[in-house]
Amino acid sequence: MALGMVSRRLGTKLFTALSSTHRLLHSHATSFGFKQVNEEEKARMVGDVFTSVASSYDVMNDLMSVGLHRLWKDRLVSKLNPFPGMKHLDVAGGTGDVAFRILENINKVKLRGLQGVLQDTLEAETQIYVCDINPKMLNVGKQRALEKGFGEDASLVWVEGNAESLSFQNDSMDGYTIAFGIRNVTHIEKALNEAHRVLKTGGRFLCLELSHVGIPIFKDLYDYYSFSFIPYMGELVAGDRESYQYLVESIRRFPSQEKFASMIADAGFQKVEYENLVGGVVAIHSGLKI
Repeated sequence: MALGMVSRRLGTKLFTALSSTHRLLHSHATSFGFKQVNEEEKARMVGDVFTSVASSYDVMNDLMSVGLHRLWKDRLVSKLNPFPGMKHLDVAGGTGDVAFRILENINKVKLRGLQGVLQDTLEAETQIYVCDINPKMLNVGKQRALEKGFGEDASLVWVEGNAESLSFQNDSMDGYTIAFGIRNVTHIEKALNEAHRVLKTGGRFLCLELSHVGIPIFKDLYDYYSFSFIPYMGELVAGDRESYQYLVESIRRFPSQEKFASMIADAGFQKVEYENLVGGVVAIHSGLKI
């Protein structure tokens, strides 16, 4: 009888485990850091992460990168070469860091030479769309826009939306940027296809993302820093260790620079290239729609 009870218990546990595995596979498994979860669950979990960290997101970026993220974003925008009258889409840009830099660059161009009717026309046509799936991140960005004096700037448009299914028309954007966002989407290929769809012919795709260090000794130091320091700082500053544990795990699960470049090319982009910064801690990928 005892053996029968043990067998039934083991059978129940095995059935439960197999049922869970079946549900995971049936709904298509994907990664959330080092965990395997179903796709619907990942979208919710990523949303929870950014809802949790929104208010401390920029402070943590400064701490984690020792302020270097500012220089990386400057480099990203310099590659974009913004111009007055452009239509630009910044995806996963909720707190506005990249969008503000683009507007500041456009304003510098206007000051250097555009005057009169031409300047007024181009100023009216300039549209920088900040698209983010998380409304709390967008709210942080809107508040920062007010603090920076961009609150009344009609060129800045805030849009709640999904990188995998953008609401913008085909061939409508001169540029597309995404900084530290694409590794969080469930289907990277869909996000890349959407970027290609909304860009005009001649439009540039630019992605700034935490990437893979190739130098062995530096990699070991970076891994130690990432897994020991970043979650600790997340707990200390944001009160959320788990979200920053996901952050460092998601970086390790993201494709290598070469693999991601091939994915960009597969989406239809040409002249695809990437630039490693700080030995590959981050990389800027670019491509043109031709």
